[in-house]
Amino acid sequence: IAQGIQCEVIDMKEYDPEDRLTEECTSKMICVFLVATYTDGQPTESAEWFSKWLEEASTDFRYGKTYLKGMRYAVFGLGNSVYVGHYNTVSKNIDKWLWMLSAARIMTRGEGDCNVVKSRHGSVQADFQAWKMKFLSRLQALAKGEKKACSGKCKNGNCKNKKKHKEEAEDSHSLAEKNNSEEELMESSSDAESSSEEEKFHGSVIDVEDLGNVMNHMKKAKVKTKPEQFCLCINETNAAFLLLVNAERERRLLACANKCGFCWRHHTNPVGTEWRWKMDPAEKIIQEAVENHRNMIRQFKGVPGVRPERFEEGLTVKHCALSLVGEPIMYPEINSFLRLLHQQNISSFLVTNAQFPEEIRSLVPVTQLYVSVDASTKDSLKKIDRPLFKDFWQRFLDSLRALGEKQQRTVYRLTLVKAWNVDELKAYSDLIALGQPDFIEVKGVTYCGESSASSLTMANVPWHEEVVYFVQQLANLLPDYEIACEHEHSNCLLLAHHKFKVDREWWTWIDYERFQELIQEYEESGGTKSFSAMDYMAKTPSWAIFGARERGFDPSDTRFQRKNKTKDISGC
Repeated sequence: IAQGIQCEVIDMKEYDPEDRLTEECTSKMICVFLVATYTDGQPTESAEWFSKWLEEASTDFRYGKTYLKGMRYAVFGLGNSVYVGHYNTVSKNIDKWLWMLSAARIMTRGEGDCNVVKSRHGSVQADFQAWKMKFLSRLQALAKGEKKACSGKCKNGNCKNKKKHKEEAEDSHSLAEKNNSEEELMESSSDAESSSEEEKFHGSVIDVEDLGNVMNHMKKAKVKTKPEQFCLCINETNAAFLLLVNAERERRLLACANKCGFCWRHHTNPVGTEWRWKMDPAEKIIQEAVENHRNMIRQFKGVPGVRPERFEEGLTVKHCALSLVGEPIMYPEINSFLRLLHQQNISSFLVTNAQFPEEIRSLVPVTQLYVSVDASTKDSLKKIDRPLFKDFWQRFLDSLRALGEKQQRTVYRLTLVKAWNVDELKAYSDLIALGQPDFIEVKGVTYCGESSASSLTMANVPWHEEVVYFVQQLANLLPDYEIACEHEHSNCLLLAHHKFKVDREWWTWIDYERFQELIQEYEESGGTKSFSAMDYMAKTPSWAIFGARERGFDPSDTRFQRKNKTKDISGC
């Protein structure tokens, strides 16, 4: 920053490789991956996940071997050589897979060893200090337009024997890498730097312990942009303390009776068949949730591309999705929570895993109530959802029956997992007849990274056209339903009951103002004045109808396509 170079610091667990890596290929950005590879011989989760994502991408035909062509990067890993066989393993793999995807190193990978006996410079701090000097020197060379760097034995990059130095730089890499990287590899193995260069950059370098302050510093100071920019993608071991602190509070809010194979939380939330944890009151949860939402939105003020009217709109909470957080219906104060939402004119969307039929029956009206139907047979449900209840199948069926008793909007949510649950069409149709939902939402599973608790991979993610085919086949078995809507960019389709097709037009959307009026009348009457899903339906816009040219994308919004997209991976 002191050198006038723009820098963005990103925690690796918040770095989305699917979107961000391709952006780096078309910009002048240089990505620096600082990886705490192993702590006490155990892998850090975010670094391990990122490495596995790169490995799978390198063998996935949808990405291709040139997926990251144009991207420039450097890697520094911290480890402990005491743990033989694990030392800096993940940083080595990240470096290897980036290279396999045609990204170009700007210098050799650096290593820091917590084992002072074997540390090259006497300590992990000194190892990093030596590497960062080489990195800054390399940045300076790149800023001057030098495409390749010599070994550092020549002054100012004016190498008289570049071939020799290039061979020296590649000694640490395999023969296969040397044979394939002649044209693309940009690398420096600067083993020696002059003392004058060290003095020149002294004080301008970001130490590991100072990385957390970088973003705050950037907000306070405007820096002059140079031709080169870089981002730091960091996997910090210090984050574990925050996770441990938050974990106790999280147990008060989240719980589940299933251990689904595609759970995005990778089973970090507590599981059980009954509530037995500390509990936050409903008022506290809503108050803090709304405050956190508004604080998050405020961070986007002044960000280029953010429309002022959308910014103001985002400050007002209008909807609450009780989903992706375990089993919300287990929360003892769920009805109080829902009433408080409605009192603040916030609509409610609740998703249950169909293991608590009596709780479904006693639930107060919800704007839209979902049941996850992840499989259609007892055996497949046990395999996919891995429920804790021994009588899980009977509970599942009773939950569907309980859903059929509700008067407000009800939805079956089917998550398609290729090779797991896409071949049981007749069984699915039988379950639909049991609960008679208003809608059936069918969505392809979203891959959320590797987990030791699941064997799910990208190979299990269906293409959008595969989802369309499944829904068409299912619709043929359901005389009371028809495909109504499509949301291609979410890999999702909607089957709707014919009662929502009025005068040949679909009315699958929600009139939220009308719902708030109806729920208020319901509460004021003590529950005697009920209402149905038909009372607050709204007309479906033409662009959301199945078969429309827009395929579910609102034409009033601007769509940003993936940069450097060599293959169509929509719906994955």
